[in-house]
Amino acid sequence: MGTLLFQPQNVHDRLNRVFQDWGEDSVTFLRHDVPKIIWALVVAFVLLMLFRMMRNKLIAQSNRQDLPSGLRAQQLRTVASVVYSIGAVIVIFYAVTTILTILGINIGPLIASAGVAGFAIGFGAQTLVKDFINGFFILVENTFDIGDTIRTGGVQGTVENITLRRTILRDADGTVHTIPNSQMTIVSNMTRDWTQLALQVAVDYKENSGHVISVLKEVAHEIYEDERFHESIVAEPQVPGIDRVAGDQVEYLLLVKTRPGSQFAISREFRRRIKECFEKNGIRPGSPNRLYVVGDSTRPTTPV
Repeated sequence: MGTLLFQPQNVHDRLNRVFQDWGEDSVTFLRHDVPKIIWALVVAFVLLMLFRMMRNKLIAQSNRQDLPSGLRAQQLRTVASVVYSIGAVIVIFYAVTTILTILGINIGPLIASAGVAGFAIGFGAQTLVKDFINGFFILVENTFDIGDTIRTGGVQGTVENITLRRTILRDADGTVHTIPNSQMTIVSNMTRDWTQLALQVAVDYKENSGHVISVLKEVAHEIYEDERFHESIVAEPQVPGIDRVAGDQVEYLLLVKTRPGSQFAISREFRRRIKECFEKNGIRPGSPNRLYVVGDSTRPTTPV
């Protein structure tokens, strides 16, 4: 009986049954499973194209010169990149899990393994993850933009580049500072929308206060109406009056709101015209033969 199991005829019948079963399985796979796989791939492809169109639309919007108020080019490009990246990951994950399920592969252990690996990677690179999260909110919330002067992380400078991971500043000495976004807990933006220039004019104590204030207002109005500076000054300069009395001199305050980056040229013009106007009107400076016009208290007094 044992020898009959190995007869050529029995082997041939068994092979025929195996090939027949394979053929039936292949037909079933082609009829039922392949259309499902193709559908999953088509859906994934369409979704990827939609996310790509959204990204391209936002990038094209960022290249416009007339962006709506509150929107910046860097902000739109970052949002576009993040939206496309997150969308692509979700779509690819959906396609892979759907196809594996159709093929009869148990994806439970794979998902569990991916979760453990993701936790380990996230724990080891938590600083990097924090950099990316902080960078995302900095750009989306429009905390600062390229060209702004900010103070953060113990340094101050002009923003030259922003990414999701780090921000690059260049200070007044030309030194470049690279700051991880996770270290930017407090950010002071000194050039957002407008900058206030505070000029303190020191005049001799004996000079008539009303006359001095009138002359300062005249100078401020002339510069404000000057075509060379009008677009750089946000509002008409204010002369609140006496700011401080110290010994034999009186300091008068003059406030000017300027466009970011324009305050230095405007402050020099104010100093020049105030000096000329005081000489013309015979107004004596706070100290003999010297007129002081200074900015904020952190800067040294500058004779003009």
